[in-house]
Amino acid sequence: MSTIIKHFDKRSGLTYAYESVSYWDKEKKQPRSKRTYLGRVDDETGEIVPTKGYRSKNRTEKIQDKDEKTTKRGPVPTEESTRKFFGATYLLDSIGEQIGITKDLKACFPDTYKQILSIAYYLILEPESPLYRFEKWGLLHKHPYGKNITSERSTSIFTGITEEAKNHFFKLQGGRRSEKEHFAYDTTSISSHSELLKQVQYGNNKENDNLPQLNLALVFGQESNLPFYYRKLPGNINDSTTVPNLLSDFEDLGFNKVKFVMDRGFYSRDNINDLYKRRIKFLMAAKTSVKAIRSEIDKVYDSISHFDNYNDDYGLYSTTVRTEWDYVQEQPKKGVVLEEKRRFYAHIYFDRQRAADEELKLDKKLSMLKNELESGKRLASHEKQYQKYFETKTTPKRGTQAFVKEEVMRQEKRYAGYFVLVSNEAGDSVDALEVYRNKDVVEKAFENLKDRLEMRRMRVHSERSLDGKLFVQFVALIFLSHIKKQMQDNGLFKKYTMQQVLDKLDIIECFENPGRARRYGEVTSKQRELFSNFGIEGP
Repeated sequence: MSTIIKHFDKRSGLTYAYESVSYWDKEKKQPRSKRTYLGRVDDETGEIVPTKGYRSKNRTEKIQDKDEKTTKRGPVPTEESTRKFFGATYLLDSIGEQIGITKDLKACFPDTYKQILSIAYYLILEPESPLYRFEKWGLLHKHPYGKNITSERSTSIFTGITEEAKNHFFKLQGGRRSEKEHFAYDTTSISSHSELLKQVQYGNNKENDNLPQLNLALVFGQESNLPFYYRKLPGNINDSTTVPNLLSDFEDLGFNKVKFVMDRGFYSRDNINDLYKRRIKFLMAAKTSVKAIRSEIDKVYDSISHFDNYNDDYGLYSTTVRTEWDYVQEQPKKGVVLEEKRRFYAHIYFDRQRAADEELKLDKKLSMLKNELESGKRLASHEKQYQKYFETKTTPKRGTQAFVKEEVMRQEKRYAGYFVLVSNEAGDSVDALEVYRNKDVVEKAFENLKDRLEMRRMRVHSERSLDGKLFVQFVALIFLSHIKKQMQDNGLFKKYTMQQVLDKLDIIECFENPGRARRYGEVTSKQRELFSNFGIEGP
C-alpha cells in the first residue's frame, strides 16, 4: 500500500512530496516503509511538480488521485493480520478529540504529532516502565503512530520540538479555556544527576533531595482542571522572581484577561505592583511577618472571633478589610516615578486550633534552642534563630544562660493562627478561600508528573532532549488531568484508582485482517459504563 506524504522544509520554504510504500520486514519482524521522492508541491494549486526529467505530469496526477482515495474517511485497509489491545488507547484517542489535544498537536507538529501522542500514551499507561521498553508495549497495543519508536527515535522527536511550536500549542490550548477561569500558578523542583544541563543548580529542593535540580513552573485552570502552560527554570531561582516573565509570556501569548492564584512564595511588593501595572486580577497568600499585613490584622484583631465571622465548613473565622495599596511605577522615559493609591482587599482568617498548635510548636522550638545555647552545643544552621529569639549571658560560675526576648515571642504568638489572602478584586472572604484552596490542583499535577510520568529524577543529558521530553510529559499530564477530573465528577474514585480504570479498559482487543473491516473484542457492561462516564461511546 502506498500513500503520498508532504513535508515542509523550513530552510527552503518549499513543500516536497514523497510516495511512501509500507511493507513487512521478515527479518526484523516489523512493519517498515520506503519513501520515493516525487517532486515539489505547488503552493497555489497544490499539484505535485516533478523534478526535471523524473516524473511525468500524468504520473503525478495518478498518484494524486490514488492519494485522495487512500485518505478517505473510514478504516484504513491492513496488509497483515493483527490482534492488539485497544480499549485504553481508544479512551485516550477519544479524549484527545474531545478537548482538542490531537487537533492542536497536529497543527503545531504536523510531521510528528502521532509519535508525540504514542509516547504520551505509553507514559500514561506504563508509569513504571522506562521509555526504552516502548517496543514491547507498541507491539501489543493499537496506538496513533502504529510503529515502534526506538530510544534513538524518541530522542530525535524530543530534539525536534521547537520553542515556536510549543508556544503555538500553549496559545491554542489556552484559547480553549474560559476567560472567567482562575489560573493557579506554582513551581516544583526536579532533581537531576546530570552535570551537562545548564539550568541544573543547587537550590531549595522541595523533594528534600541532596541533589542539584531544575525548577518547573506550571499554570493550571481551576475550572477545567487542565494545565496549558509550563516553563523550565534554573534550580536556584527564587519563586517570587519568576512572576515578571510569567506575565510577559502571557502577554506574548495574547492572554490578558486572566486571574492568577498564587501562594505566599510569590508575594512581594514588586510583583504586586507589576500585577497592578498590567491590570491583571490576582488572589495571593500574604506573609503575616510583613509589617503592612500585620497592621491589617491589628484592625480586626479584637473583633474577628465574633460568632458572625465563624464558618462551620472550614472551622475558622474570617473577614475582609478594604484598604489601599501604595502603588509605585517607574517611568524611565519620562524620568518620573508614578505613586498612587489602588484598591486593595485583605481577606483575614483566624483558626483557633491552628493558633494553639503554632504556639505549642514555638514553645518546643524555643526550648530546643535554649538547651543548645546553654549546653554549648550550638548549631551553625540555628545561628539566626539564636539571634532572633534569645539574649545570652555567660559567667564562670553558671556558664551560659539564655533569656528569651519576650517582645519577639509575644509578637510571634499574637499572630499565631492567622493567615491572609490579598487581592485587587472585591469579593467574599469565604469565596476567596475556596478559590485559593482549589489551587491544590497544581500540587496534585506535580505529583502526577513525578510519580506517573517518569519525572521524579530526570535522566536526559542534553538541553534540547530535556525540553522535548518535558513537553511530551506535559501533553500526557493534560490527558491525566482530564481523566482525574471526570473520575472525581462521576464518583469513580470510590470504586477505582486511575490505574484500575485504565487497566480495566486496556484488555479490550481489536482485530484487523487484510480486506476486512476492523473488529473489536467483547466489551462488558461495566466497561461501557466507564466509557459513558467519560462522555465517550464505547467501541
